[in-house]
Formats: sequence, structure tokens, C-alpha cells
Amino acid sequence: MTISRRGALAGLGALSLAGGAGAQQPFPSKPLTLIVPFPAGGPADIFGRQLAQGMSASLGKPVVVENKSGAAGVTGMDVVAKAGTDAHVIGIASASAGSIMQTLMPKMPYDPDKDLAPIVLAVKIQEVIAVNSKLGVTDFKGLLARLKAEPGKWGCSSAGTGGITHLAIELFKRETGTDILHVPYRGAAPATNDLLAGVVQMTILDVPVLLPHIRSGALTALAVTSDVRAPLLPDVPTVRELGFPRINSDNWYGLFAPGAASAADRARLHEAATAALKSKELIDAYTAVGGIVGGGSPDELAAFRRAEVAKWAEVIRFANVKLE
Repeated sequence: MTISRRGALAGLGALSLAGGAGAQQPFPSKPLTLIVPFPAGGPADIFGRQLAQGMSASLGKPVVVENKSGAAGVTGMDVVAKAGTDAHVIGIASASAGSIMQTLMPKMPYDPDKDLAPIVLAVKIQEVIAVNSKLGVTDFKGLLARLKAEPGKWGCSSAGTGGITHLAIELFKRETGTDILHVPYRGAAPATNDLLAGVVQMTILDVPVLLPHIRSGALTALAVTSDVRAPLLPDVPTVRELGFPRINSDNWYGLFAPGAASAADRARLHEAATAALKSKELIDAYTAVGGIVGGGSPDELAAFRRAEVAKWAEVIRFANVKLE
């Protein structure tokens, strides 16, 4: 039996179409979901939405933000960890879900080392040591003098047990040899309100949270717990300048994909996120709320995260911190 040239070409065309139909579509092939593991309206939500907008422009697909809070960010990042190979689901983890809870939570629902793939460090948020201005403490040296003269009598508010603002207090106590009463609250707002009311005497919270009250004169900023001065508080010295470089408690947010996502998809996400982080719109938006724009490679974020895990694990053991 002979086959005509026209029939052979038709057969090849059919095979080509069949192969094309089964071929994997280039990434991204649909809208992406960016999990923000905290409520809408907070700093994490602001950082996440701005990053999503910037990535959408580069990827050519919408990046839709979904807020899924709980367990200091672990609940939301668990969604990313359980997404399998689907890089269309990504998440922005804070220091808590990204490093602290790995030691503090008795049983994590996922393995951060295996189930989350680092993409890029998105932003750092500095913290500031502040006191109620009515106390008359005007500098860091004066604070230490008062704390050592009145051991155990000063209350220091945090945004909750086990979070970075709590561990920042424990780190401060360890490095300065002072005795302070940790007073946990359910969030930064009530922690700030009781400081303003004089219920507690001091706090260590994110710069953008305390900035309005520092500017009004109700609170006095004594030091930024970072290696560099805060752009929004240029006159406030860093703990490094004051001789306490180990009291560094920068909060941070990193972008992660599912651990099983392909290397090609992760590279595309890194490319889009990096482009967004270099845009003037994002830099201006982050700077306005006290964020310091990040960047770097996935390997650099992985190394940074491992260092953060080790650092906070040491503080947790030293202070015998337990989740409530």
C-alpha cells in the first residue's frame, strides 16, 4: 500500500497539533496568588500588595493578594508549602513564620527547609526602643541607668509572646544585663496604647508603628535596633553606634514559592520580584512606611533565613520562651 505525499503531510500535521496540545504552557499560565499571612491593612499587607502589583507588570498576569492570617504567619505560609509544584501560589513570610516559629512551635505543619523555596528578601523593617516621654529619659545611657537602678520595675510591651518584638526584648535584656518585665499584648496597637497611657514604661516595636507618637513628642526614641539608622528617624542612633551591635532585631519579609516548584518557575519569579523591587513606585511606597527595600539571590535569602533561625533559637533557649 502506498501513502500519498498529501496524506503523509496531513498525518504529520495532526501529530504536531496533538503534541502542541499536550505541551506544558509557559509560566505563568494563569493569575498568581500571593499569600499575605496577616490581616489586611497592616504593614505586611502593604508590602505584599505593592510587590504583587510590581510583579504583575513583569509577569504579564495578575498577582492577586489573599490574606490568610493565624499562628504568627504560619497558617498562611502553610498554604504555600502545600501547593506542590504550582509556582502560581507564592507567599511573603515575616521573621516569625520565616525563622522564629521553626524553634518555638512544637510541631510545624510544614518543613520550612524543604517545603518553601526562597525567592528574594523583599524588605526589612527596623525597630526602635522607645519610652514614655513623661519619664524624663532622653538617651540610651539614661535608660540603662534607670533600668539597673530599678530592676524588675519597668514594664516593656510587645505585640505578643513569641513574636519578634518579644524576642527583641529578651535579646535586649541579655545583652544589657537588665531585668525588665515583659508585658505581651495582642498586637502592636494595644502595646502602644498602654505605653502612651503609662501602664508600661517602654517598648521595642516597628518604626512605622511608633513614628506618629515619636513625632508628637508623646514617646521618646532612644535607639534603633539595627545596623543602620532609620531613614524616618535620622537623628536616632543605632544600637551598633551605642556599643551593643548584637541587639539587632530587624523584622523582615521574604518571598517564597512552594518547595517543589521547578527551578525555571522559581527563576522567573525571582526575575519579576527583583524588577519590582527596583521600581521607583515600590521603593517610594516601602520607604513611606519605614521599609528598607531588599533584594539579592534566592541563595542569599536562604542563608539569611538560616542565620535568623539560629540567632532566635539561641534567644528562645536563653529566655526559656514558650508559646501561650
